[in-house]
Formats: sequence, structure tokens, C-alpha cells
Amino acid sequence: QPHLAESGGGSALPGGSLNLSCAVSSAPWCMGWFRQPPGQERETVASFDARDRPMYSDSVKGRFTISKDDTLKVMYLQMNNLKPEDTGVYYCAARGFNVDDYGEAVCPTNVVEFRFRGQGTQVTVSS
Repeated sequence: QPHLAESGGGSALPGGSLNLSCAVSSAPWCMGWFRQPPGQERETVASFDARDRPMYSDSVKGRFTISKDDTLKVMYLQMNNLKPEDTGVYYCAARGFNVDDYGEAVCPTNVVEFRFRGQGTQVTVSS
């Protein structure tokens, strides 16, 4: 199973930016980010489909960018124009691929349910 480790969390002002990193010990996996705001349910933030196309929740679309470097086995989440509602613990997560009826690899979109996750990193957006 993979070992995942996030880094890069911290505090930012509204409108500011932070860049999260996630080092993963092996590849390939379906990968993505989810977060848990204080006192709220976990929610998927961004992920890759099986063809490495990025997908985003509506709440972060246009502000966050997910990317990865397969050679370094690192996934990133660039967060721009941060809002106080982006505050929470951010987790990177991974799981194995599913296979559809045509034999094609598929990545589920609900990152909250991915089997493997890191320890999380705190992001606080406040003035």
C-alpha cells in the first residue's frame, strides 16, 4: 500500500495563496485531495481521472489547480484566491483503479472514500 505525506499547509489572508504537496511512496494510483472544514463533513476538492485529467469541486473550480509529477511521485494543490471557507484540514488520498465494462481503467471521483490517505495538513484562511 502507498504511504502519503502532505506538506505546505499554513495560514493565509483572504485572497492569498498556498501550495500543498503530497509525496507518495509508489505509483500509479487514483489520487486526489479532500478537506475537512471545522465542524463539517469531509468533501472532495480535486482529483485526477484515469487519464490524468483534473477534476474539481464547484467550490474551488477556477481557484485551485491540481497537478502531479509522476517521476518525483509528488502531487500538488495550488490554491489561489483563498477564502475563509477554504479553512480546514487537507488530505491527499489514493486508491487502486476500477475497471469499467470495456476493460478501461476508471478512477472514482469521491476522494473522501479513497482507501489510503496522508495525515493531513492544516490550512487556515483568516484576516
